[in-house]
Amino acid sequence: MAQKPPSHPTACLALADGTLFYGRGFGATGETVAELCFNTAMTGYQEIMTDPSYAGQVVTFTFPHIGNTGVTPEDDETADPVAAGMVVKWDPTAPSNWRAVDTLSNWLAARGRIAIGGIDTRRLTRAIRQQGAPHVALAHDPDGTFDTKALVARARAFHGLEGLDLAREVTCAQSYRWDEMRWAWPQGYSRQEAPKFKVVAVDFGAKRNILRCLASVGCDVTVLPATATAEEVLAHDPDGVFLSNGPGDPAATGAYAVPMIRDVLKADLPVFGICLGHQMLALALGARTVKMNHGHHGANHPVKDHDTGKVEITSMNHGFAVDGQSLPDGVVESHVSLFDGSNCGIRLADRPVFSVQHHPEASPGPQDSFYLFEKFAACMAERA
Repeated sequence: MAQKPPSHPTACLALADGTLFYGRGFGATGETVAELCFNTAMTGYQEIMTDPSYAGQVVTFTFPHIGNTGVTPEDDETADPVAAGMVVKWDPTAPSNWRAVDTLSNWLAARGRIAIGGIDTRRLTRAIRQQGAPHVALAHDPDGTFDTKALVARARAFHGLEGLDLAREVTCAQSYRWDEMRWAWPQGYSRQEAPKFKVVAVDFGAKRNILRCLASVGCDVTVLPATATAEEVLAHDPDGVFLSNGPGDPAATGAYAVPMIRDVLKADLPVFGICLGHQMLALALGARTVKMNHGHHGANHPVKDHDTGKVEITSMNHGFAVDGQSLPDGVVESHVSLFDGSNCGIRLADRPVFSVQHHPEASPGPQDSFYLFEKFAACMAERA
């Protein structure tokens, strides 16, 4: 069933089931094929679009005011957008923010990302919830010429994210050092000049603010590619090892990451993982992961810490999850989603090894979980 087209549609979103949504295109022109998800965050569209965890996905924003604060290089989580495209309710307005240096449309166009506005995002979100994350084709043509049958066929032919190792596509090409700390008023970003701990961060698709959070708690961070071996990790003589967020199917990335993590664990170092890093750690410890119906994407997800009984409001972005029922003996479920009861954190009962599914670095989102970086630093301090 097709949505009634606007007077002059310049973009079309085609779902694999044949549903068509017409709207007004902005950003780049052309076509893209991906999985469709929705994000409920009210702020941070630029951070979301540059989050490597969104590789292979078009993002529907449920909040209507997208683009009204423009864009600034300071808010990029990677050098370029990683999400395949975006879907919004209202066309972006002229930016109204003192930090803005460009418009969202120009920023997307310069980076080859397609967007569509004027969409009934409530209807689209309901469809995603009820049917699961659909495969879609998104097209932007200023002349409004669309071969809808071909678009639906492309959506149906999309293989999906299951079985895909996307970490290889978004990881760094070579190792590098990181010392930039979190943004603070009035100086902005400053440098860590007196680090206390040497940390190796394995980059499965790391966000910059995660690295900033590590630097802000005293870490001298060396970032290694996702394919790094345990020998390469341990050659840096780290005080701790961090496993980053990232996209794709954890089981596919685990083919090379799990053996590395298991060997690193033998070194008895503090280990901290986030998102895909959490899933990688769980697989290395003997658990399994599953594809979710529509995933968790937003900045308002309540997570309960079983150890303290506290509820944290968190930022999330994941379409796969650790099966909490598969955790082996000695692996404790530390956090759980209060939306659906899915696993959001694990820890070893007798060692400083832990991970969480949510994003404690925020960007965007609340800062309730910053303490996890301090916990990681405390683990390294105790070992020293």
